[in-house]
Amino acid sequence: MSFKLNTYLNKNTHAAPLAVFRIAFGIMMCFSIIRFWYHGWIESLYLEPKFHFSYYGFEWVKPLGNHTYLLFIICGLSALFVALGLKYRIAIISFFLSFTYIELMDKTTYLNHYYFISLLSFLMIFLPANAHFSMDTILKKKSYEKVPKWTIDSVKLLLGIVYFYAGLAKINGDWLFRAQPLKIWLTSKYDLPFIGDSLMHQNWFHYAMSWSGMLYDLTIPFLLLYRKTRVLAFILVVFFHVFTRVLFPIGMFPFIMIVSTLIFFDARLHKKIIKITSNILSPLSLRTNVRSLIKKSQNYTYQFRKPVAGLLIGFFIVQLILPFRYSLYPGELFWTEEGYRFSWRVMLMEKMGISTFKIVNGESGEFFYVDNKDFLTPFQEKQMSFQPDFILEYAHYLGDHFKSQGHQNVKVFVESYVALNGRLSTLYIDKNVDLYAEKESFKPKDWILPFNDEIKGL
Repeated sequence: MSFKLNTYLNKNTHAAPLAVFRIAFGIMMCFSIIRFWYHGWIESLYLEPKFHFSYYGFEWVKPLGNHTYLLFIICGLSALFVALGLKYRIAIISFFLSFTYIELMDKTTYLNHYYFISLLSFLMIFLPANAHFSMDTILKKKSYEKVPKWTIDSVKLLLGIVYFYAGLAKINGDWLFRAQPLKIWLTSKYDLPFIGDSLMHQNWFHYAMSWSGMLYDLTIPFLLLYRKTRVLAFILVVFFHVFTRVLFPIGMFPFIMIVSTLIFFDARLHKKIIKITSNILSPLSLRTNVRSLIKKSQNYTYQFRKPVAGLLIGFFIVQLILPFRYSLYPGELFWTEEGYRFSWRVMLMEKMGISTFKIVNGESGEFFYVDNKDFLTPFQEKQMSFQPDFILEYAHYLGDHFKSQGHQNVKVFVESYVALNGRLSTLYIDKNVDLYAEKESFKPKDWILPFNDEIKGL
């Protein structure tokens, strides 16, 4: 086993796929930051709210006031430097830290693909993505034509985990046998040109989309790995992500996944991409410099190969295990959401709720109700209304707020009703539990009422 691992770690391959991936990743991320700023989301999501929901253990990560704009500038410039391969190691570390900090500032904005970008940028810290066709190779007058094969395979593995685990998560009763929540979402797309009236209300189409989505996620990594099915697989990737982008407002994620899957192709395609890019850059006199460097190229070697390999093995073990942590909790995962995040459960729930908070004086029994609009933005209130950790954190915020205003013996109760995947709305939280006395932890939340149904699946 040790011999086989050493043999694999010693294998080299052309650096072009990693270089193209670096360029595409940096450009897409830079554009995403510009897009985020352009739409005014920095202000609406991070500056306007009075209160921000925090991840457990990261309560210290908060928006930086007007300096939040500077944080986005650092993130965008870091992405641009990554694309150029200029001071790459500093740039990718800066991007990972700034992007991850942005995502940790408010749990309300959590999306699976933001989590994916954080993981991918962390992985790229340890990859020689600037070894070929980069500004660093020009400045250092040294370029590497070959890189260790595992550096490219590690990106493929992370993409494969995302797809395959998303497919496993779709093997559940709601997705396959009730076509939920797609049935809810697709019927609302009746105004789409050509297919809105003809397809979006068809029951068979809802089931076809559900089953094909599951099969696509489970098989696409293997189809991309196999040379004879790779082109067909890429066509499916493009069709699937363009179609989902038309149907759902999921931002840049479809395009990021399309570009990322190019890394599964062999070096010939990436050499052509680099050649085209070189021709475009020829007016800047970069092509000649790069070509002259390539003539002096050599194999890239890691100074600390075994520690880096050990770290990344640990990284992938965590990625393989973490999505299954939900099995440590009782109750229905979609209902309690304990262990739901960071598990590649993509677009599996349509959950709506309404939560009314009551502030009670524990001695006198006097009480009053809270208007959530006084403290939360509409988007925050929507997310809070059906997620138990949000409800608990907000209850503590309310308790601290009214206690600071002079209220005595403060207790916080909530009457919360939630509807899941087309089911009738039912009572969600035990309304007799003082949430201000409950503490956030990794322990099961026994004040979440039982789910009156069963969703079979992984």
